[in-house]
Amino acid sequence: MESKNQLDINNRSRVHWACRRGMRELDISIMPFFEHEYDSLSLADKEVFVRLLTCDDPDLFNWLMNHGEPNDTELQRMVALIQTRNKARGPVAM
Repeated sequence: MESKNQLDINNRSRVHWACRRGMRELDISIMPFFEHEYDSLSLADKEVFVRLLTCDDPDLFNWLMNHGEPNDTELQRMVALIQTRNKARGPVAM
């Protein structure tokens, strides 16, 4: 059985499921990024994105809302990429 920490980056449906969070604010940030950007990410970036999904919702919320940042520089870069790409695409309806 696949644990949350061992998501296969090529199993798109599992990664999609892991994108679903308990907070609407996170869904508004993470789901559009996944839907519009995931397939075009490099393998290394897909691994970082999946690793970001293993973080706790309160941490993700704080990072995506610019209330702090992860200690890990790869996760910092992924948070910034999510924010930048989402901003460039504009608001989404949920």
